[in-house]
Amino acid sequence: MTDSTSRPVPRSKGRPRTFDRDQALLRALTVFWKRGYEPASVTELCAAMGINPPSLYAAFGNKAKLFLEAVEHYETTFWDATWERMDSEPDVVRAIRDFFHTSASILTEPLAPCGCMVVLAAVNVSDDAGEVPAALKALRQEGRDCLQQRLDRAVDDGQLKPGTDTRILASALNTLLEGMSLQAHDAASREDLEGIAATAVAMLTPALAESQ
Repeated sequence: MTDSTSRPVPRSKGRPRTFDRDQALLRALTVFWKRGYEPASVTELCAAMGINPPSLYAAFGNKAKLFLEAVEHYETTFWDATWERMDSEPDVVRAIRDFFHTSASILTEPLAPCGCMVVLAAVNVSDDAGEVPAALKALRQEGRDCLQQRLDRAVDDGQLKPGTDTRILASALNTLLEGMSLQAHDAASREDLEGIAATAVAMLTPALAESQ
């Protein structure tokens, strides 16, 4: 006899599918790299990331926030340690040489979009794209500042000549790095980029103190 007071046990909805945020960010970066920030649609991004639009908005807020988090993830994953090694290397020639050599490897890294997104985004984001242009400008300035601070320390240490215009030299080195990024985007090989990277030390040479 059936107990009329019993109630059916509700069916389990199951656990939500595991969401790998880092992997989703790298997939989003690939879309932004191929399409550009503004042409990349939410539909394309969702298809690449394996999520639906409500999930994208719930996880990241909007396309701009997704892009900025993806760029931050790219910088943290592929660049932070390289900048730190340059800053901590006592010899300025070795610091700059190793930084640019490693950059050639990063810019052609198979697991990442070819070319630095902070640089490439500069040419495909309009000024009215919300918070994105200002954030990218700040990141590019941060790179120039890191180079200048390392060069300033080399002047203080007597490795570079007194009176060296470290601001201009840092800008020149940063321009070389940005050019390497664009070359990587155009499918330049790692060997080609390493050849370009070697000119970084040549740019540094005229400013070296006689004792170097």
